[in-house]
Amino acid sequence: MRMLSHPFDDDKLKEECGIFGTIGVADASNFVALGLHALQHRGQEAGGIVSYDPTVGFNSARRFGYVRDNFTKRDVMDTLPGELAIGHVRYSTAGSKGATAIRDVQPFFGEFSMGGCAIAHNGNITNADALRRELIERGSIFQSSSDSECIIHLMARSIQKNLSERIKDALRRVEGAFSVVAMTRTKLIGVRDPLGVRPLVLGRISDSAWALSSETCGLDIIGAEFVREIEPGEMVVIEDGKVNSTHPFAPAKSRFCIFENVYFSRPDSIIGGRSVYETRAAIGRELAREAPVDADLVCPVPDSGTPAAIGYSQESGIPYAMGIIRNQYMGRTFIEPTDHIRNMGVRLKLNVNRALIKGKRVILVDDSVVRGTTSRKIKDMILEAGAAEVHFRIASPPTAWPCFYGVDTPERDKLLAATMSEEEMRVWIGVDSLKFVSLDGLYRAAGQATGRNNASPQYCDACFSGEYPVAPSDRIEAGFQMKAAE
Repeated sequence: MRMLSHPFDDDKLKEECGIFGTIGVADASNFVALGLHALQHRGQEAGGIVSYDPTVGFNSARRFGYVRDNFTKRDVMDTLPGELAIGHVRYSTAGSKGATAIRDVQPFFGEFSMGGCAIAHNGNITNADALRRELIERGSIFQSSSDSECIIHLMARSIQKNLSERIKDALRRVEGAFSVVAMTRTKLIGVRDPLGVRPLVLGRISDSAWALSSETCGLDIIGAEFVREIEPGEMVVIEDGKVNSTHPFAPAKSRFCIFENVYFSRPDSIIGGRSVYETRAAIGRELAREAPVDADLVCPVPDSGTPAAIGYSQESGIPYAMGIIRNQYMGRTFIEPTDHIRNMGVRLKLNVNRALIKGKRVILVDDSVVRGTTSRKIKDMILEAGAAEVHFRIASPPTAWPCFYGVDTPERDKLLAATMSEEEMRVWIGVDSLKFVSLDGLYRAAGQATGRNNASPQYCDACFSGEYPVAPSDRIEAGFQMKAAE
């Protein structure tokens, strides 16, 4: 049956993928499957694994659905032998070229004169349309609709004599955001774009075995030691138990995606030497200082609002309570819902703790407001349960601009904050008050004590500010209007 996203999920921004790789361990594909399971929050539509074994060569498996439903079966994992493997989990891109097709599931593989190479990519290539046109005109035949396939074709046209150098050549032509894990017959390779927009970390399994992962939680699940983050613009090549590092791109100031701190990364991951959980709790404390309100309870919108709600409660002194309970077994549905079921909307996933809420003035803490449709539904549920007042506090600034660097974002006119002021949003959602953390407050919570450096921002915050560190050339060509210079 066709996989359908739940109505609750449609009003959230989504990371489009997670990547993982290991080298130097027996049955490396099993380690990769575990790593991908830990990264499942970064992509739930499909997953793939490529492995290499000297006796049988490269092997791959690509499947729709969850890692646990596909890459725990012996009949699949037995086809992926070897001590070297990489993997990928993905979401399909919003409003794009149709639903996910199996040919779009990574890793992608290419056979070159010097051997095979598989690549998995997290991010988005902002000049992919232009590159694709150029490559097709020169004879390339694409097998997928993914922008990531451009990397394989650019490698094929490189004149470099080894695959590592061909990867460098290809990525120098690419604009946008990319964290890449790749593998040849003997090497595991990791690369981050010069701005370091998307994450990638290095872990040690043993003296001679290593792992690369989108997040540290992927290392934790296999018992690997977190060594460090791959630096912006860095390429690591792991072979024979050794890690060799180069910086093949022109130097640039780091612009890591600040929304990783807000929502995408798992709260038990480490970013920039700091727990994501602690950063989210700090956002809640900033919110409490910036937007206080008299109330009886602070309640998170599960699960992403929980750390910020705890921080808000700690700072404000207002009791924290689980006023909304999430159905942990809802997941994403494989059935076509009837109109009656569809109209239940968010109730399939969330339910109000009525005995706790009745008669109370409630502060609801959520990570973001995108279209605002889920916020309205949750507000209705809280009021129907007898709440006296409903106040929304949002642990990110208003999301007013689309992301072009690997996040599934609606067109700008579908973003509530792009068409309404904060007060207009409050009225439209129908709550007693609505406040967002300021951009400076978000930066302070992320560890920048003086807030945002407006002349040279420390993070990529384009979804809030409209200031894109890399011009989205394909979208501009298609008519997208950049923010006017102030």
